[in-house]
Amino acid sequence: MILILFIFLLFAAGIFYIAKHPQFGRKPSGQRLKRILKSPHFKGGAFQNIHPTPQLAEETNMGKVMFRFLFGKAPRKKPTQNFNFNKTDLQNLSADENVLIWFGHSSYFMQIDGKKIMVDPVFSGNAAPFSFMGKAIPGTDFYSASDIPELDYLILTHDHWDHLDYRTVTQLRSKVNKVITGLGTGEHLELWKYETSQIIELDWHEDFDLGNGFKIYCEPSRHFSGRGLKRNQTIWASFALITPTQNIFIGGDSGYDDHFKKIGEKFGSFDLAILETGQYHQDWRYIHMVPTEQLQAMKDLNAEKMLPVHHSKFVLATHPWDEPLKRITAANDENLKILTPKIGEKTFLNDDSKVYEKWWESYE
Repeated sequence: MILILFIFLLFAAGIFYIAKHPQFGRKPSGQRLKRILKSPHFKGGAFQNIHPTPQLAEETNMGKVMFRFLFGKAPRKKPTQNFNFNKTDLQNLSADENVLIWFGHSSYFMQIDGKKIMVDPVFSGNAAPFSFMGKAIPGTDFYSASDIPELDYLILTHDHWDHLDYRTVTQLRSKVNKVITGLGTGEHLELWKYETSQIIELDWHEDFDLGNGFKIYCEPSRHFSGRGLKRNQTIWASFALITPTQNIFIGGDSGYDDHFKKIGEKFGSFDLAILETGQYHQDWRYIHMVPTEQLQAMKDLNAEKMLPVHHSKFVLATHPWDEPLKRITAANDENLKILTPKIGEKTFLNDDSKVYEKWWESYE
C-alpha cells in the first residue's frame, strides 16, 4: 500500500509539474476576468456556444472514441511518401501583391493591401504539448518563425494546441505589432511576455478599427477551448477581416450551425472564406464540420471563393489523409470556386482564373 501510494503521489507530482509549464498557459484573472464575467456568452463558469453543443455525439462516448483512435483500423492516415513542396520566400514579396500562403493545417500568411497578417501559426513540428505527440506529416513542416517577416497582425482564433503553439508564438513575439484574438486568450500571451498594449481581445460581436481601411470583427463559431483540464475559459471565434479591397472570413474551428448564415447576412458577402475541412468524424460532428457542410457554409456566407484548411499536416482523426480534399472537390457539383494550393504555394487573392491541380493525387 505504501508503494502504491508513493507511485500515485509521484505521478500526481509529475502531472502538477508538467501543468505548471508556461506552454499550458494561464487562467484569466484580474480585469480580464472581470470583463469575461460580464460577457453574455459566459455562463455557469464557462463560455457557451450559441446552441447546445455536445463535444461528442449522442451515440458515442470518450472510451469508444479513444479505443477507435488507438486500436481501430484507419488506413492511410499519412501518405506513404514524403511530401515535396516548394517554399515561397515571404521576406521578399512584392509590396503590391495580395497573396496567401498556406502552411498546412490551419496556419497561413496573408499580405493584403500592404499589411502582413499571420493566422494560427504552428511551426514546432507537433500539435500537442509533448514532442512525441501530434507530429507533423513528413514534408509539411518546412517553415519556421525565422521565415516570417515583420507582422502587422497575428490573428489567433482559439487556444487549442493545433492553433496556438507556444514555441512558435514566443519565437514570433519580436516580429508582431498587434495580436488579435478572442476574449481570454490574452492571458496566455501575457504569460508568454507579450505586452498588454500588443493585444486586441474581442468577444463575439465586438469589432476593432485598425485604421487605414482595415477593420476586424469577432464573430461566433461552434467549438470549444482549453489547453489543460479546464475547458472553455477563453472564447473560440471566427473573424471577419475587412480591408480596403477584400472581405475575408477567417473561420477557425467550427461545427456547422446557423451562425454562418447570420454572418453572411451581416456582411453581405465575402471575397474569400477560409473554412476547416479535415480532422472530422461523426463522433464529434457538432464541433467540426464533416464533408460537404463546408460547401453549405460557403454559400451561407455568400463567399465568392473558399480555401479549405485543417488538413494534410497533423493526424487528429482516423480518416485517410487525402479524404477531405477528395470529398469536398467531388461534392462540388455547383462548380463553386474552391482553392486547393499546395503547402507553401503562393495564392493570388485577386486572381479568379487560376485552375488548381489535384496535387494530392500525386501521393499515395
